[in-house]
Amino acid sequence: MTSSPWTACKGQEYPLSNLKDKVILIVNVASKCGFTSQYAGLQELYKNITAKHPDQFVILGFPCNQFGGQEPDAEAEIVTFCERNFGVTFPIMQKIEVNGDNAHPLFEWLKEQKSGLLGLKRIKWNFEKFLIGKDGQVKGRWASVTGPASLEKEILAELEK
Repeated sequence: MTSSPWTACKGQEYPLSNLKDKVILIVNVASKCGFTSQYAGLQELYKNITAKHPDQFVILGFPCNQFGGQEPDAEAEIVTFCERNFGVTFPIMQKIEVNGDNAHPLFEWLKEQKSGLLGLKRIKWNFEKFLIGKDGQVKGRWASVTGPASLEKEILAELEK
């Protein structure tokens, strides 16, 4: 995983030290996708888990416009959309690419660590999810069709370790 800080959509650096000893759910997101309603489920998951395990869990949303042009907005508009429509309080990071020559190094690393269905590495659509344990290892990968609520048991299991 890259060691330099990332940038959140609000233009602030997001130091990787913020993630030390945390369980992390990383999701490539888009605001004009058939799965966009998952923002609500992600926020609910984030709220429920952080209420029981404050400062031990984080969701990071990475906007991506590689799938059907479903995230065409500027970063400030993305954050406003997420906050206004879904009450999102977890960090929304800078817009990135997840596949191809310009793929963000984080997603290159995630795909190397955990392949998808039939061993394919590439991200197939928006709202694919990766779970990283406190030990920094990728524990799971889920396709877009997997709803956020169904991940709660696995996230809690990682938090209990």
